[in-house]
Amino acid sequence: MYVLVIAAVVIVAIAIAWFWSSVLILREYERAVVFRLGRVTPDSPWGPGLVLLIPLVDRAEKVDLRTITLNVPPQEVITKDNVPVRVNAVAYFSVVDPVAAITRVQRFREATSQIAQTTLRSTLGQHVLDELLAERDSINAILQKIVDEQTAPWGVKVSVIEIRDVEIPNAMQRAMARQAEAERERRAKVISAQGEFEASAKLSEAAAVLAAEPISVQLRYLQTLIEMSSERTSTIVVPIPVELLTHFGGASKLTNGGNGRPT
Repeated sequence: MYVLVIAAVVIVAIAIAWFWSSVLILREYERAVVFRLGRVTPDSPWGPGLVLLIPLVDRAEKVDLRTITLNVPPQEVITKDNVPVRVNAVAYFSVVDPVAAITRVQRFREATSQIAQTTLRSTLGQHVLDELLAERDSINAILQKIVDEQTAPWGVKVSVIEIRDVEIPNAMQRAMARQAEAERERRAKVISAQGEFEASAKLSEAAAVLAAEPISVQLRYLQTLIEMSSERTSTIVVPIPVELLTHFGGASKLTNGGNGRPT
């Protein structure tokens, strides 16, 4: 009797284990590619939800449909103008065809990483350093298009590839700093020369206006004296032209016999 109980318990345990091995629960973002006797079932992929498998006959491969973040290792690149740089990037991709991702490539994640690395080196080698630094968005679009075309047969969709960091040799950084400084000095000189040109043009116009009305010269002179008197100075030397006194009626006192010559 005791032996029969043990045998029954063993049979029940085997049955439970058998049934449990045939049950697969898939989350919303998971799919299962089911192989039945080595062949993909026609209704693959399965899920999400509860999936019942035939023990010893069916074998399931889970596939995650969420977007995967892939860090592309740093790559040594020689640009088109023969500048060695070190570039790393990040790629975002997802599986859109689970059957192709399982049956057409082995370990699609590693394969996508290798494709991204080789494409990064070959593409950046066709651009000069200035383009790599200034036109990064367009280069990212080129990288994404090339890698996506190569991974499409695997059921993998590459949505974004971003160049994250570009390391430039120290000598090149110093040369770029000198170039930027020289460019800033050139712009400053151009702006200064432009300002002097505009100022001289305005002074020429002002001189023409003052020449048309001589009294305006004297008024401007008096205004200048008022501005100088507001300064905190102990001594102010004020040159007064004789012509100015003619407007105040004092020129006759400073002349000899009315001959127009100053005393």
